[in-house]
Amino acid sequence: MKLYYMPGACSLASHIVLEWIGKPYETHKLSRDALKSPEFLQINPLGAVPALTVDDWTLTQNVSILEYLAEQAPESQLLGDGTPRSRAEVRRWVGFINSDLHKTFSLLFGAQRYLQDESAQKELAASASALLTKLFAQLDAQLAGKSYLVGSAPSIADAYLYVVLRWARAKEVNLSGLDNLSTFHARMEADAGVKAALQAEGL
Repeated sequence: MKLYYMPGACSLASHIVLEWIGKPYETHKLSRDALKSPEFLQINPLGAVPALTVDDWTLTQNVSILEYLAEQAPESQLLGDGTPRSRAEVRRWVGFINSDLHKTFSLLFGAQRYLQDESAQKELAASASALLTKLFAQLDAQLAGKSYLVGSAPSIADAYLYVVLRWARAKEVNLSGLDNLSTFHARMEADAGVKAALQAEGL
């Protein structure tokens, strides 16, 4: 398996899960400019990471890659404890992070793609940041009394949450009072797989 990634991007979640499952893999680092290169566009026509190649097959879209990797090591229980309810809970939070949080971050990172006026860009970014605070509060509530989003063991949802938490801290999203998220972040920072992925990406 080969993971195409950009340091710190959402592909970091897949990188962490690759470490967790313990299967052989290699990585290919891309710069932002390289995402649109003819070579990479042949791998992913959208020019986005992550992309995962397995022999002559290529898989794109972060959520699909995370699930595929989890299924390579079912003993790791990264899709839950094996019950339909547990799997649904993991997918619920992966969907929330991907469809609500990640989508809102796109407004914060790239307001200029949506608006030309600088003052309007700043207003959009401020609104996106405020919405992110509300969305993170839901995750903080979910973590109450839990080590991870779906109980006592990490899942693919936790790898994804850790990545967007890094973005929130970098963009100074207001996370004050969200103590469960702060504890979760510290727990993930201490995880051996997380440390290995961060080191490999130079973060």
